[in-house]
Amino acid sequence: MSSYMEDRLIEETAIALLRRSVAVLPPDVLAALEGSLLLERDPTAKRELERIIANVKEAGACTLPMCQDTGLPVFFAKMGFAVPGFEEAVARGVRRATEEIPLRKNAVHPITRRNTGDNTGKGMPYIYYSFEASDHIDLTVMPKGGGSENMSALAMLNPSAGIAGIKRFVLETVVNAGSKPCPPVIVGVGIGGTADECMALAKKAVLRPVGSRSPEPEVARLEMELLYAINRTGIGPMGLGGDTTALAVHIEYAYCHTASLPVAVSFQCYAARRAHARIYKDGSVEMGGE
Repeated sequence: MSSYMEDRLIEETAIALLRRSVAVLPPDVLAALEGSLLLERDPTAKRELERIIANVKEAGACTLPMCQDTGLPVFFAKMGFAVPGFEEAVARGVRRATEEIPLRKNAVHPITRRNTGDNTGKGMPYIYYSFEASDHIDLTVMPKGGGSENMSALAMLNPSAGIAGIKRFVLETVVNAGSKPCPPVIVGVGIGGTADECMALAKKAVLRPVGSRSPEPEVARLEMELLYAINRTGIGPMGLGGDTTALAVHIEYAYCHTASLPVAVSFQCYAARRAHARIYKDGSVEMGGE
C-alpha cells in the first residue's frame, strides 16, 4: 500500500471511529447500565437509569450523538508499522468529522480561549502511542467530555499512606465530584509511575471493558473494594441519590520511586464512548472489538 493510500486510510478510519463512538455505546457499558437498573432500589435512580438507557439506544438507532458534549478527540494508537504523516492524517479526520457528523467544536486555546472551530490545535487531537512488531495498527478513540475530565485528580502520597491512603484519596475525589461527571461513572485509577505516567494510567484504565478485573488478585480486590465503597456513597445516577454511582473501578499501575506513591483518578461518564479499528498493511480495516 502506498504512503498516500495509508494516509487516506488513516483519515477515513478516524472519521468512522468518531462517528461510531459518539453514537453507539459499547455493549459492555450498556449491559452494565441495564444490570444496574435491575439492582437499583431507589425510585428516582431507577427513573434516571431508564432515561439514560432509552437515550443511548435512541442515539444508536438514529446514528446521532448520545450527548451534546461530543468531547475532545483522544486517540490510542498501537503502531505495528510506521505511517508517514500519521498525526496529520488523524487531525484531518477530526476536522472532517467535526463538520460531517457533526461534532461540537470544543477545542480552544487554554489562555486566549480562541476556538479553532474544528476540534484541532496544538496538541489536539491527543494520541497515546505504544508500539509492537505486527502487520497492523490498533487505533482507538475515546471522546472525552468536559464534565468528567474536569473532575480528574492527582495526589503524590507519602508511601506510608499505603492502601488506606489510596482508598481515602479515591473516595474523597468521587465524593467531591458529586454529580459533575454525570454518574453512573467508570472510575479509572492510576497508581505509581511518575506524576504524568500515573495520570496516563488512570486514563487508560477507563478504556478497559466495564467490569473486567485486573489479573493480579491484590489489584482486583482493591478494584472491588473501591467499587463497593463508591456505591455506598449514595450519590447515585446524575447525583440524585441511589445505589448506582459507579459502574466499574479499573486500576492500572506502574512501579514508582521508593519515596513516592502517586495516585490518579480519571472519570468517564455513563456515556463511556469508545470505538476501535484494526488497520492492516494491505489496506483492510476491521471495525469493532471495543
